[in-house]
Amino acid sequence: MKIAIGLGKNKNVLEAIKEFPYEIQVARTNEELMEYIHDPEIDGVIRGSLESNIIMDIRKEYPHIFRASILEIDNHKFMLTPVGIDECDTVIAKKTIIKECSKIVEQTGYTPKIALLSGGRKQDKGRSPKIDKSIEECEKIVEDLKDEYNIQHDYILIEEAIKDHANIIVAPDGIIGNIIFRSLVLVAGIKSYGALTLKQPNLFIDTSRSQTKEGYVNSIRLMENIINTYKKE
Repeated sequence: MKIAIGLGKNKNVLEAIKEFPYEIQVARTNEELMEYIHDPEIDGVIRGSLESNIIMDIRKEYPHIFRASILEIDNHKFMLTPVGIDECDTVIAKKTIIKECSKIVEQTGYTPKIALLSGGRKQDKGRSPKIDKSIEECEKIVEDLKDEYNIQHDYILIEEAIKDHANIIVAPDGIIGNIIFRSLVLVAGIKSYGALTLKQPNLFIDTSRSQTKEGYVNSIRLMENIINTYKKE
């Protein structure tokens, strides 16, 4: 197994890689990390603590990528998506996200259970055009996909989606998804395994440059599990 990880100002990356019994390649610039992404000898690449503009470099080659953070609370893992601030602006994009995340959940041996989040409760329709649009989009997605997936609209009630053990939670858009991620992980301290970048052929996990040592350890372990899953197929 060959993994590469980026090293920026946050040196917790170096402490994390000491926890593993094999050598992990370290990239100190975006250019070096991109070289590892293109290297067929490397099984998977992790952003580590490099600046976020590495995502823009990847987007130049794969313009339709999006990210799904894998989080854990009370021993329940779930994918939170989208978490990139410029991701998921349309109904079509949300349907694509649901499809791709469902593939990952199925590969781990679970049945996708999807919760859509919108900008208000059901009775909040009519309070503003923005809220109405958000609710109506989710209603349409549920109607279109209800025969294919176990999917429901939890409106603004993310606490209900988590309590109900949804394993895919779809935020209204990437900005809100990013704020949810920061609130849960960087403020509340729930476990994060990083964000899996989907819709590209290379295995890549996006991580926050502000992560703890344990956060980077979790991301490396996630990459190990994904690589092992692919090798079994």
